[in-house]
Amino acid sequence: MTFLFDIGKVLLNFDFLPSLAKLLPPGLIPRFDRIATLLDRRIEFETGALDPDEFVTWALGVLQSPATPDEFRSAWRHVFFPVDAMWPAVNRLAAGGHRLILFSNTNALHCPWVFEEFPEFGVFKEAVLSFEVGAMKPDPRIYQHAIDAYQLDPARTRYIDDLPENIARGREFGFRCFQYDLTDHAAFERWLAAELAEG
Repeated sequence: MTFLFDIGKVLLNFDFLPSLAKLLPPGLIPRFDRIATLLDRRIEFETGALDPDEFVTWALGVLQSPATPDEFRSAWRHVFFPVDAMWPAVNRLAAGGHRLILFSNTNALHCPWVFEEFPEFGVFKEAVLSFEVGAMKPDPRIYQHAIDAYQLDPARTRYIDDLPENIARGREFGFRCFQYDLTDHAAFERWLAAELAEG
């Protein structure tokens, strides 16, 4: 059985504000509007249309930050923490011989760094990452790329994501989908047990 896993708010939770706020000069107004401007440009960055070095230079300018490029990269990366409830299920699936594929909107500053920072990702041998594909969910192109690159049979592929629009697109492609909610992991476990029982 094949499982497509989103990363953000499924395998890792994240919060950009505390980390990026440390880069802002004291007294800068408005503070969090500048961070929001950075996050608004993530689409360009996460589809690979924006070079990482160019993004870093632009971001430091937006923040009016005295930080170095390396300090920004560190702050941009250190926003993640594991979704502890999910990893036992992932490890059970890996131990059971199921095929696990990452399917994520992400960027070149986060990957492959996140895989090195969190060695638990070693159970994932394959990945479809937006910045490498040039399209991000829910763009149909990234779903088709996943199907073509890994010869997936959507009817036999389970897809877990937290965003309703991504799940809706997955269903259009015929994937068996589950919209994950960080506050209700038990619902995922019930769905997973039913899917495994069905085979």
